[in-house]
Amino acid sequence: MAIRIEVSPGDVVATRFAVSPLIVTKLALWVLSGKKQAGVWRAWADRAREPYGRLLAERPGLGAMVTLFRDRRYNVDFAAPPPAGVDTPFEVEIAAVRATSAAQAHREIARNLDGMPRPPAAVLDVLASPDVVTLFADALQALWEEIVAPAWPRFHAILERDVIQRAGRLATYGWAAALADLSPRVRWHPDGVIEVRAESPGETRRLDGRGLLFVPSPFPSGVGSYLEDAWPYAISYPARGAGIPHEVPDGLTGLIGRTRARVLLELAVPATTSHLVALLGLGLGTVGDHLGALRRAGLVARCRTGRAVLYHRTALGDALVSPSVPPP
Repeated sequence: MAIRIEVSPGDVVATRFAVSPLIVTKLALWVLSGKKQAGVWRAWADRAREPYGRLLAERPGLGAMVTLFRDRRYNVDFAAPPPAGVDTPFEVEIAAVRATSAAQAHREIARNLDGMPRPPAAVLDVLASPDVVTLFADALQALWEEIVAPAWPRFHAILERDVIQRAGRLATYGWAAALADLSPRVRWHPDGVIEVRAESPGETRRLDGRGLLFVPSPFPSGVGSYLEDAWPYAISYPARGAGIPHEVPDGLTGLIGRTRARVLLELAVPATTSHLVALLGLGLGTVGDHLGALRRAGLVARCRTGRAVLYHRTALGDALVSPSVPPP
């Protein structure tokens, strides 16, 4: 089945992209709980195993939330609603969660549980509790502070560079270009329809000028959608560059050095100098020196997008990183 989202020409103007630390925190929980593959974040997930296990024991809302997880089906919205702004701080987002009424939370939980196996009694006690909103919010806040926040500079750089490029595509070339590599589950139809494949019953939504909110994720976690009238219509998706390997091939390292090889790998998706500083954990001057050397070798070029200067690989750089690519 599929969800169809009908768009109008005016929806391009109203559509926006947002970075949400709360949604990233919830998606991190999918990975840490084993419900989603970690992909290139395996080493990060392994390091988080001990603090995650401790939080599971200390925060009953965490295990209850994991119990509700199901792929391509409805999951409660109140635990991680779409962000209100483009770059909303976690503290603002979690405050919105805490403002959710218990009645709304219980309605969403009942909908989530429909068709699922009956959870253990201890989990049902948490889900039926009048304090379930507080239990969920406390669990998410602890997960953010202890596990996600330390990695946030790298996560944020991945998300921001995706937003810069994809928003530019949408504004310049329209929906087809912006959605082209979003996910195999998302298709653009020239008659003005975005189709999202899902296991839930097929349905149709009209944007009617309100636009769509796109929220990228650093994890290879698939596509999620928020299509309830209580929220802005939104789609979460894996950011471009989220799957760039952290390990550098030995042959490339021997040729240009490990750090320059890492820079070249990261530039599979165009990035600013600041993005590369966060992604690589290096100083601004060091990154600038490596970019200068790669530019002189003809492996990297740069262009201006608005106020940002984006670096990207040249055809020669692509051929060096991927030997199967014919040289220019």
